Amino acid sequence: MPSASRPHMPDYGIAGPAAGTGLLPWSWAVERLERSHDYWVATIHPDGRPNVTPVWGVWAEEAFWFSCGPRSRKARNLERDPRVTVTTSDADEPVILEGTAVREPGRPANEALAERFNAKYGGGITVDFLLGNATYRLRPSWALGMVETDFSGSPTRWTFS
Repeated sequence: MPSASRPHMPDYGIAGPAAGTGLLPWSWAVERLERSHDYWVATIHPDGRPNVTPVWGVWAEEAFWFSCGPRSRKARNLERDPRVTVTTSDADEPVILEGTAVREPGRPANEALAERFNAKYGGGITVDFLLGNATYRLRPSWALGMVETDFSGSPTRWTFS
């Protein structure tokens, strides 16, 4: 279970870590990570520019899983620099994850991911398709969530050990 704190954002009227009331529970973030249909993945170009692309993904085993073409810009960026930021697609109640992506080339991980993708998106993804691509697992080092209608009271940062 991650630890929760209030992010320090004084320019937005958010008091910071001392204001420990009203923090969102981690279960709130997990629910949004599980139900988001699409996600945005941000990687780093070789020259330092950000690269942001939409992906399908699943939250499972306390990690975010996604796949992409092995020669895609995203895969080449992650091969060079595995730092990544992922966010759900709902800007009204976003969950943002940051950490290091690890490539998962093994059959067992890709079998489990194919089952999860098919359960979530309606079928058609095979293990062989995933094995021919690049599957990644992100175990976040930190996450941030907030509710737009309670912008100054809801922001919560979770850190993982």
